[in-house]
Amino acid sequence: MLVDEITVRLEAGHGGRGAVAFQKVRLMQGPTGGDGGRGASIYFEGVSDIAALGAFSHRKVIRAESGGNGRGQFIDGSAGEDMILKVPAGTTVVNLASGFRKEIVKAGDRLLAAGGGKGGRGNYKFRSSTNTTPKDFEEGTPGDVAEYRLELRLIADVGLVGLPNAGKSSLLNELTAAKSRVANYAFTTLEPHLGAYYELIIADIPGLIEGASSGKGLGVKFLKHVERTRTLFHLISAESDDPVVDYNIVRKELEKYSPELVQKNEHVFLTKSDMLTPEELNEKLAALKKAGIDATPLSILEPESLERARALLNAIKDGSLR
Repeated sequence: MLVDEITVRLEAGHGGRGAVAFQKVRLMQGPTGGDGGRGASIYFEGVSDIAALGAFSHRKVIRAESGGNGRGQFIDGSAGEDMILKVPAGTTVVNLASGFRKEIVKAGDRLLAAGGGKGGRGNYKFRSSTNTTPKDFEEGTPGDVAEYRLELRLIADVGLVGLPNAGKSSLLNELTAAKSRVANYAFTTLEPHLGAYYELIIADIPGLIEGASSGKGLGVKFLKHVERTRTLFHLISAESDDPVVDYNIVRKELEKYSPELVQKNEHVFLTKSDMLTPEELNEKLAALKKAGIDATPLSILEPESLERARALLNAIKDGSLR
């Protein structure tokens, strides 16, 4: 199951302690205590892997390395190695204490999540003309501690929506190199899948059911991913007894969740059209047309209909169609 929301506690490294040490050579017995090393900081960094949050499922507390303590002979403690935590592009990072929110928009974006502590000064730094043998030193400062909620919202150019078993996974697999699980039963897809059609990103959003917007089934978990898609491909199975009812169920759930969703550009496909006779297919297309729904017949077994889908994607990619 895709992990798309998780809470994690981050503990940056503490700064190392400064040393108190003196030169052991006679007549040169000045201070030689080195400084403590800086504690490691923790960063979030965007990656293209939508499953990256799964790495935190069993790591509720993440601690970074502390800086080393200073030593004699002017040897400073080693700095802690910074930690880079990979999160999917499209993840919103929320600091639960301060309310700070920041989105990791694309792969490579980096955000400081917890700063490492500063190393303390050794006694060499406290020398003066009036104090040639100081025994003063500093402890390192503690690293930041913060609790974050990470919320993933998929970012895609095209989102495939529809009731379960509408053919979304099959279409994604046919158009891209994705390997979404396919079978002839409801709730085939249990998590979103992404595929790339040239530079267009297509998201297979798991099938919505009536009541999804109020939390029935896994609806709300998946509806939030529709928010970040630019264009919707609404798939309706030709095997449905009433395609108009199926269409309205999904549209109703989208609108209940967020009225903005039904304002997105939408293209409707009547999938599995090869399962009907030409007369039955025309009858269902006419019923959709009468309800004001302009649908395109589609079958992954018919190259011509797939070419129509590809032509539409090409137009979206080229910017001539939204």
